[in-house]
Amino acid sequence: MKSVCNVAVELLQSRGAHSSAAARRLGAEMCKELKTKVLRLMPATSNGPCVHQESHTDGAEILSCTVKALKEGAVVAVPTDTIYGLACLAQNSEAIKKTYDIKGRNGQKPLAICVGEIQDIYKYCKVPVKEALLSDLLPGPVTLVFERSEVLNTDLNPFTSLVGVRIPDHAFMRRLCQMCGEPLALTSANISSHTSTVAVHEFQELWPKLAVVVDGGPIGDQSRLGSTVVNLSVLGKYRIIRPGCALSSTVDVLEHKYGLSEDLGQQ
Repeated sequence: MKSVCNVAVELLQSRGAHSSAAARRLGAEMCKELKTKVLRLMPATSNGPCVHQESHTDGAEILSCTVKALKEGAVVAVPTDTIYGLACLAQNSEAIKKTYDIKGRNGQKPLAICVGEIQDIYKYCKVPVKEALLSDLLPGPVTLVFERSEVLNTDLNPFTSLVGVRIPDHAFMRRLCQMCGEPLALTSANISSHTSTVAVHEFQELWPKLAVVVDGGPIGDQSRLGSTVVNLSVLGKYRIIRPGCALSSTVDVLEHKYGLSEDLGQQ
C-alpha cells in the first residue's frame, strides 16, 4: 500500500515532471494538506481486478480501509467496469449530501445505487422482470431503473419514486458492497458536467474532499460513456435513459430474448 506522498510523486513523474526534486516538493506539500488515503490495485486481469502486492492480506486491508471510511460517513473514489465513481452509503443522508457537494451536482439529478448480488436488488427495488433478465445484464455496464422500495433511504433522490441500480462487473466493487452489507450510492468521479474519468489523476482536484481513493489503474473502456441506463419499471416495456457503452447488446437482450418493447412515450 503506497502513501499519498509516493503516489503524488509517481503521478508527477508519469506526467512528465522533469525535476525529481520538484516532484518530491510537490508530493510533500500534498501530504501536508491531504488526509486522503490512496490505495493502489493491480490492473484488471481476465479474472477481474486483483489487489496490488503478492499477499492477499493487502487486498483485505484495502477493502477494510474503504469499508471503514464508508461506515464513518465518508465519500470514497472507486474504479468500476466503466468509469471511476464516487461512492457513499446510500442509507446515510449526510454522506449523500457530501457527495452532491463534492461534485457540485444539481440536487435534482439522481444517484444510482450499487449492490453486490442480484438478490440484493429485490430488497431495494420493485422488480417486474424475470430474474433471468437481471442475470443476463448483471454484473455488467448497465444501470437498471425500477420503482424503489420503502426500505431505501427517503433522502436519496426524494424527487422520484424510481432508482437506478448497478452491479459493476468488477470484483473489488462487488466485494466492497458485500462487506458493507448495504447499498452504495454511486455517481461519476468528476465535477458535475465535466468529462468522466478513467484514471485517478484525472480527478485529482477532488482528492482532498475524499477519505479514500482506490486506484485501480486506467479503466479499459476508454469511451467514457458510462453505463447504459434503462428504465424497466413498466411491465413489458423498456426505455433508454442514457445510451452509454452497452446500448446495442442491452437492447438485443431486452427485445430478442425477453420480448420487451421500447416505450417511446414522454420521459
